[in-house]
Amino acid sequence: MKLTKKQYQKIEHLMPIPRKPPKISNYQFLCALLYIIENGCKWRALPKKYGKWHTIYMKFNRWSKNGTIQKIFEEMQNLNIIDIRTDTLCIDSTSIKVHPDAAGVRKSNGKQSIGRSKGGLTTKLHLCCASERYAFVFHLSAGNCHDAPQGRKLIETIYSEDNHALLMDRAYEDNKTRALAEEHGFYVVVPPKKNRKDPWEYDKELYKERNQIERYFLRIKRFRKVFTRYDKLDSIFLSVIMLAMIFDALFM
Repeated sequence: MKLTKKQYQKIEHLMPIPRKPPKISNYQFLCALLYIIENGCKWRALPKKYGKWHTIYMKFNRWSKNGTIQKIFEEMQNLNIIDIRTDTLCIDSTSIKVHPDAAGVRKSNGKQSIGRSKGGLTTKLHLCCASERYAFVFHLSAGNCHDAPQGRKLIETIYSEDNHALLMDRAYEDNKTRALAEEHGFYVVVPPKKNRKDPWEYDKELYKERNQIERYFLRIKRFRKVFTRYDKLDSIFLSVIMLAMIFDALFM
């Protein structure tokens, strides 16, 4: 996977303007990040043709902490470079295996959403998507956190004025989550658990579209640095995820 000049031109105007001549161009910097995120290699293993690994790492770290990557991602949504269609939204989560190098950071250094589940140390990515290609909102939690409370955090940030459908699996079928979604104007499509005493009917044909979010998870997990968490801090790992989403949108 290689970032072309034509693809870069779509977001070139979103790049911050440096105060002095940079050591590497923003295009070269993004090409280096694409190589790192796609292959999941160590920073020191970055091929020399991309520039000095330490320079690139420090710039990436700075952009992560000052919110530059998040601003670029949000501007791509606002300009429809990352298209947002809200006719049907899907909510779900995926577990991400944590590499031993990502564990053990001091709590004072920043938040680290890592928990121990049946699969060992994991992080959960909770995401609301508008289709198989476009993320809407997302956040991280420890791997041992239940989906429903985290799903409600997503729902609290989104609203529907036209009674759009919100597709969720049985992890979100509790009364509190469904009530919150309805308060925010959504037509909730979620199957009841088999042990429900008062089961409800739901649109089974529409529910089949929930596989869009599964396909989206598959797309961004092609990037090995998303498939396995190597980063200690949530702020850094979220930047990696956003970059994967940015690159995925550019390679559409």
